[in-house]
Amino acid sequence: MSDVMIEARDLVKRYDDVVALDKVSMSVRKGEVLGFLGPNGAGKSTTMRILTCFTAPTEGTATVNGCDVQEDSLGARTSMGYLPEANPLYPDLLVLEYLQFVAEIRSIPKDEARKRIKTIVEQTGLGNVYAKQIRSLSKGYRQRVGLAQALIHQPPILILDEPMSGLDPNQAVEIRDLIKDIGRERTVILSTHNLAEVQVACDRVLIISHGRIVADDTPDGLRERAGKARFLVTLQQSGNGKAKSSFEALGGVERVRALEAESGEERYELLPKGSEDLRSSIFRAAVDNDLTLLGLSREGQNLEQIFRELTVEESQASSGGDRAAAAS
Repeated sequence: MSDVMIEARDLVKRYDDVVALDKVSMSVRKGEVLGFLGPNGAGKSTTMRILTCFTAPTEGTATVNGCDVQEDSLGARTSMGYLPEANPLYPDLLVLEYLQFVAEIRSIPKDEARKRIKTIVEQTGLGNVYAKQIRSLSKGYRQRVGLAQALIHQPPILILDEPMSGLDPNQAVEIRDLIKDIGRERTVILSTHNLAEVQVACDRVLIISHGRIVADDTPDGLRERAGKARFLVTLQQSGNGKAKSSFEALGGVERVRALEAESGEERYELLPKGSEDLRSSIFRAAVDNDLTLLGLSREGQNLEQIFRELTVEESQASSGGDRAAAAS
């Protein structure tokens, strides 16, 4: 029996002429915590809405625990707990009343519901507030209540859409640790735009930009990529237009990008293909092309730079610049 719990193949979602998803494929295995990462408007929430049966794809297929999200949406929904970005709470209810209500609509027998609520309250740290009105709770505790409702029917799959959104740093750490603990027993998709969250909580990371998957790697793989050096070059503005092309012609250079510069200067970022130190080659190229070199440095890239490289450049390369408006 396959251990793939969630699988999507060539998902496309169009809103009139706007393409929100462009042939997105993904799979998540049993017991895996997948970080689904991307900037606002990248297509994360659209993908989540398809997987959770809230909207149908224009093209492509998706299965959750073996159930097709269109042909057997009830089976798919029964297999998952879902915490959407807009937490589905009733603020006038007490926490206990709300969890009893969720258990009832999940058709959990009363005796079993009492046991499950007790367990979930302990697991999500709601013991001090279960008798309080939801509207009186902090954002962090309201997120805990949202997690509790997603877990009460003991689903094998948990889908969380921006669960740390709007939390202060302390609250975010608490919820992230809770998700990490929950993930030991379940398959989890954590949709977010925060790199720190996926580094700590996730086994694998998918990055989406403008409706396309642009990276599929482990957090360690991203960190290894982030450790790759970049070279920053500052030149006196020459006006001859040779700088970028001369650097691009160098052996070992993967990409050259112009950066913002002070008046009278030009600045470039050079990314190497491997681990070669390009500084001597850059210096020679500047001399050979009559370029006045004002600064040259070698720096390591951090994960934020890698994320920006993958998403901003995809945005610039994409011809569907308006598709983000409907994507999330």
